[in-house]
Amino acid sequence: MSELRIETWTMPSADLGSENPLPPLASGRDLHVVESAPGILEDMLRNMAYGHLPNSLPYTMQDGYTRQLRPKDFRVAVLENEVLRATFLLELGGRLWSLVHKPSGRELLYVNPVFQLANLALRNAWFSGGVEWNTGTIGHSPFTCAPLFAARVEGPDDTSVLRLYEYERFRGVPFQIDAYLPDGSPVLFVRVRITNAHSHEVPMCWWSNIAVPETPATRVIVPADLAYRFGYRGGGLVRIPVPRFEGVDYTYSTNIDHSADYFFHVPDGHHPWIAALDREGKGLVQTSTARLKGRKLFLWGTGKGGRKWQRFLSPAGGDYIEIQAGLARTQMEHLPMPTGAEWSWLEAYGLLEADRETVHGDDWGQARQAAESALDRLVSRADLAAEFEHGAGFSNRPPMEMFQRGSGWGALERRRREAADEPPFYSEGLVFDDDSLDEAQAPWLGLLRDGAMPAADPKAAPGGYLVQDECRALLEAALYAGRGSNWLAWYHLGIMRHRTGDREGARKAWELSLVRAKTPWAMRNLAVLASEDGQFLEAAQLYVAAWRMQPTLMPLAVECARALIDAGRPEEWLALLGELAESLRFKGRIRLLEAQAALAVGDLERVECILADKPVVVDMQEGEVSLSQLWFGYHEQRLSAAENVAIDDALRARVRRECPVPQEFDFRMAIEESV
Repeated sequence: MSELRIETWTMPSADLGSENPLPPLASGRDLHVVESAPGILEDMLRNMAYGHLPNSLPYTMQDGYTRQLRPKDFRVAVLENEVLRATFLLELGGRLWSLVHKPSGRELLYVNPVFQLANLALRNAWFSGGVEWNTGTIGHSPFTCAPLFAARVEGPDDTSVLRLYEYERFRGVPFQIDAYLPDGSPVLFVRVRITNAHSHEVPMCWWSNIAVPETPATRVIVPADLAYRFGYRGGGLVRIPVPRFEGVDYTYSTNIDHSADYFFHVPDGHHPWIAALDREGKGLVQTSTARLKGRKLFLWGTGKGGRKWQRFLSPAGGDYIEIQAGLARTQMEHLPMPTGAEWSWLEAYGLLEADRETVHGDDWGQARQAAESALDRLVSRADLAAEFEHGAGFSNRPPMEMFQRGSGWGALERRRREAADEPPFYSEGLVFDDDSLDEAQAPWLGLLRDGAMPAADPKAAPGGYLVQDECRALLEAALYAGRGSNWLAWYHLGIMRHRTGDREGARKAWELSLVRAKTPWAMRNLAVLASEDGQFLEAAQLYVAAWRMQPTLMPLAVECARALIDAGRPEEWLALLGELAESLRFKGRIRLLEAQAALAVGDLERVECILADKPVVVDMQEGEVSLSQLWFGYHEQRLSAAENVAIDDALRARVRRECPVPQEFDFRMAIEESV
């Protein structure tokens, strides 16, 4: 019998901590910028140039986490039938965390033995393992470390359906995930729907990121003879054959010594699927209806940096790769979603068992055919299409039981649309009720209800950001009419103006906010503007002033330090360290910034002491090589002083030969990187 129940999953876990109250105004660094793309199709190139966002607003950053692991209970939903048991982390993006094949007792996914966070996502915090649902824009979901709405829905033949959904604010659209396990089904079905209720098209993406165990015998099989390779070394996409490139069979991930993405070109009209099979020809397969046409392999590589990332994400051990499925052919693309469009598809996950000699043989065509034949026996293309059509009968059914509520932003948008006499943006199958509203939406509810944003305590951290045009128009109208002209209203208006590129309007709004109340929040935003203008000294002065008003806020201390170093004032940062709150003074990121400043002023003894302490930078970012740079910079200055030689290309090359980066400092994703 199929059932859906709520349970508890306990594992050693890091503390997610508080969200960063500072709005992420600056443009984030994109590791996937395509500098060149020879042989790439024109429609793909158009999609790569389309739909990019300047930053992660209106979402705040989740950067307050730690690396201390303590047992923690997570609320999970479990779908189970005679063949499979699927476990979903409701509080963490609804991630499919475990999928067990019951007859064999085999875990089909990579299940991280710990919940360990690192800086790999749009909002910073990310963790490895399971199946992550990503939508809205390129990068990991803004809900990766946030709860989704979760409910029970009556599905076909009285099968219980787990419905996961939210209102995604990058694009202002709802998305819906219906997961279910019919009686006796050998596959888990996941039906996804995205709806665009706007009167204009929106850029859209979706990727289901599936972590599976990595072993030397694991082979990724996919129905493609062509792929696009992205290697994190600069240069962009390279069109390559499958399965070999430059004499290496990359469908075995441990053959590759550096981090890389391989986007497989599944021919139009062909049944899309991807599998990761072990030495016995067994492993997870993911397949879908035709709309989800992209398939990808991501690997960390066997180099020191890749191994470091594997351990950084899972100190308890366990290596993984990701096989992924998306709307577009690559993760560099957004697709234009027309006004009024509804995009739906069905995914299926299960245990594939194919002939081991064939899938590991030298003939790629035969390996593919063996896996595809096994897939047809597991769930045929016709069966999948029929199940997709069958699912339309319950996709609009309202929930029978609510397990969990997500954010209040969907309810706020419902209230805004009702006030403006606009049509609903979601179906009867979704519930965005007032019970989901909280303090983050309170200022905006006041604006909707009273025509003015209410005042707030200047000492309290602001939050609950919005950047959508309709809300900016409401706030502008209120302020021009003289309603609610307080520091918080001007502060929010400045953020909204900055998002549209109106930098002068943002400056005026933040200056007016400071007139009404002197806060570190508006002061810091003016510092960001000054930095963007190349006025580094002014930015540093504003940052110091803001930090003195909020000296215990870690993100503000970090930004202040970077501003002083960028302004050529590293000695001022070193002096300010004595005023830093004890709770921050010995954080890994602060120690790194101290070492960078000390290196800039030539205090090698101080740098050496910090390196000897081996600081752990909790929020080390994907692609960040600051620790490697520090290591090499220290040894360059050390040898230059000891031997009275100039720091030139010859010395730099010598340092890289003679002073290899220690494992604890080596996060380089490509072994050729010069730092």
